[in-house]
Amino acid sequence: MAQHTPTLRICRACDGFATVAITTGTRHPDGTRVTIRVTCPTCQGTGHVLPAAAVRAGR
Repeated sequence: MAQHTPTLRICRACDGFATVAITTGTRHPDGTRVTIRVTCPTCQGTGHVLPAAAVRAGR
């Protein structure tokens, strides 16, 4: 069966994984890992990019 093309383009910088959790290597007193959340700066955490025609430039 044919696959449909996604309507929104997936971000080239993050491949659709817009927000990730990264461990810092340290642990909390209860033993769980300390993590920070990082959001893709290109798509601002959406995982998709707007087509060039939809981006408004100028005034």
